[in-house]
Amino acid sequence: MFPERFNLARYVLEHNLDAGRGDKVALRWRDEEHTYAGLSEASSRLARALTEIGLRAEERVLIVLPDRPEFSHAFFATLKAGAVFAMVNTLLTHDDYAYYVEYSRARVAIVDESLAELFMQLRDASPHLQHVVVAGGRTTLDKPTVPDGAYALEDLVEQAPGGEFCFDSHLHDICGWLFTAGSTGKPKAAVHFHEDFAFNIEHYAKQVLGIRETDVTAGVPKLFFGYATGTNLMFPFAVGASTSLFSERSTPETIFEICTRHRPTLLTSVPTMIGRMLAHDRDHGPFDLGSLRMVLSAGEKLPDSLQVQWMDRFGVEILDGIGSAELFHIYISNRPGAVKFGSLGQAVPGYDCRVVDENGFELPAGEVGRLEVRGESSALCYWQAHEQSKATFRGDLVVTGDLFRMDEDDYFFYEGRADELLKVGGVWVAPHEIEDCLLAHEAVAEAAVVGWEDRDSLVKPKAFVVPASGWPPDAELVATLQQWVKDKLAPYKYPRFIEFMSALPRNDRGKVDRKDLRARQLD
Repeated sequence: MFPERFNLARYVLEHNLDAGRGDKVALRWRDEEHTYAGLSEASSRLARALTEIGLRAEERVLIVLPDRPEFSHAFFATLKAGAVFAMVNTLLTHDDYAYYVEYSRARVAIVDESLAELFMQLRDASPHLQHVVVAGGRTTLDKPTVPDGAYALEDLVEQAPGGEFCFDSHLHDICGWLFTAGSTGKPKAAVHFHEDFAFNIEHYAKQVLGIRETDVTAGVPKLFFGYATGTNLMFPFAVGASTSLFSERSTPETIFEICTRHRPTLLTSVPTMIGRMLAHDRDHGPFDLGSLRMVLSAGEKLPDSLQVQWMDRFGVEILDGIGSAELFHIYISNRPGAVKFGSLGQAVPGYDCRVVDENGFELPAGEVGRLEVRGESSALCYWQAHEQSKATFRGDLVVTGDLFRMDEDDYFFYEGRADELLKVGGVWVAPHEIEDCLLAHEAVAEAAVVGWEDRDSLVKPKAFVVPASGWPPDAELVATLQQWVKDKLAPYKYPRFIEFMSALPRNDRGKVDRKDLRARQLD
């Protein structure tokens, strides 16, 4: 499908110049507008500057930036230099960043100015990290805002020679790391070729979403997360559309403001934010989302109740789906005009998705088994995790840890993670089923269920619940919610314990941190 000599930056960004879209606004951030020509020039200059300070092909570049234009500059400059991007959250701890620096052996880190001093300390302690490039600061002012020994990204771009600059990559050169924490252990990197990202763009973005030049994208997840790197950077640029970025925290207020200001047609979201936006609209609305033609949801299963409420209120379809760092992006998705509530949709063209038993034999409709996915966007391996790589990657086949069933129409229904199922009274229970039931009660804003040992060391379901506004977190509400689950599900599935929280803990990908919840029993 793609030529042997292939660089993802040319495919995603540079083709817009060939198509005559150089003057089109590609990216909006606050009051700034950036054209395709401007983004191309900035990333080429930065790529040339990075090679001049010593970055070599195939070396990692650690990108630690909020959603702002410099993220685009850094991302595409890394590709144009023939290097490998590794993107992480801007809200981590010193120890987290020390781990990523050591694990990636990045020669260059491109970071936000708020992290400049910290990364200079890490550079001084690292045998690998040689250069820190700071976005948002300057070295040429009377009062420099960049530490001594670091580079200001803005200065590098301004001072580097102009003109086209792009490494002559092979289709199967490594170009990106996508981090996945899984359910245990330190984050590990799924290692991807240039081709992997382009394959998903061609099959999911273009064929399922039908993304087009007139679209404007906006998103809840931040660009360091592969889900958002796709939908809010690679996908729109690949068809000459536009994206709207914001550096602030993702809150309902911010998302509604962005939708009012930039009028996106495609909003990338997650189930938690969908619920929070509905609640905010009830309390402070009504808000206008009339510009949207679709909403995407992934990361966690979207409860049926939220889908129904969203359609009733805004009339905009939510395309729920599932993707992973191992395959870059979404490989099972609902389609526009063919959404089946409760399902994650059908296999994306180009992906062979099967539900199999413990011996790898495909199961008939209605039976629950492990999901296997075959597709050309499959990662090469997990970096420095050989045994896990062998268990997960078998050529272009990815053996997931997700349990699914299919119906007669080839729609996939998520049944939980294999390593998160609870055995209660000898019967397997899927936490998400209890969570969906709790979320259907008006008193529940958020819920997460984990296994919890009772006084006899037997595992029972425990629910961590964020109450909706106006509902006191007391013993009466505990009894009400327990009875609600008993009435809706098999009685043995009801949560024996309920703990109220102001917010659920989340990892740096925005997913509920179940490891944190389970660890509370040990405190």
